[in-house]
Amino acid sequence: MGAVLVTGGSRGLGRAIVETLAAEPDARVAFTWNTGEGAAREVAAATGALAFHLDLRDPARPDDLVAEVEAALGPVAGLVNNAGLRRESLLAMTSDADWEAVLDTNLGGLFRCCRAVLRGMMVRRRGAIVNVSSLSALHGVAGQGAYAASKAGILGLTRSLARETGKRGVRVNAVVPGFVATDLTAGLPEAAVTYLRAGECLAQGVRPADVAQAVQFLLSDRAAAITGQTLVVDAGASA
Repeated sequence: MGAVLVTGGSRGLGRAIVETLAAEPDARVAFTWNTGEGAAREVAAATGALAFHLDLRDPARPDDLVAEVEAALGPVAGLVNNAGLRRESLLAMTSDADWEAVLDTNLGGLFRCCRAVLRGMMVRRRGAIVNVSSLSALHGVAGQGAYAASKAGILGLTRSLARETGKRGVRVNAVVPGFVATDLTAGLPEAAVTYLRAGECLAQGVRPADVAQAVQFLLSDRAAAITGQTLVVDAGASA
């Protein structure tokens, strides 16, 4: 389908997504990292994907990033907005700095990455964007006010973008993973993990590869008639 860019691809869900996409025939995959250059190099060496640095709070970087990726791999036909930041605190104890950091990273950074790729996609009349949200957007979790607000905002933005871009052949969808054991969730209190997993129907829960395969499907032509939708991959927790 052309080059695919994955944000936050050096670990956790992002790494699984990069590995899945890079395994496709004739794959052209790029991914971003912000901290942990060693892990990024490891993923690049293992998959053949190209690694680029990205701080989602840098407003100028996404435009330059897309130019760099396209110079190396050709036009970006797929974008996976996976990178994110989570900070836990009760809302009454949340500082302005923490609130702004989470919202600007998770929602603002995603907005800027979408804007950077959409200009080319809409001219070419082809492209697919998959935004990774969170079960926190659908089920309240104490201590995740900022994170949940940012992830719920992603779902609203996904639907609006689908309306804006569909006539130009660009599809925009979201994936909502259930609880997945990754670096990002490692610090969650045990009570929160129990809450998030309590309703799961499938005993095996959700693995990173399960989410990666859902993303792969939404990027592919098999999902050619799907846009503006939210695919929940949560082992039935929200059933």
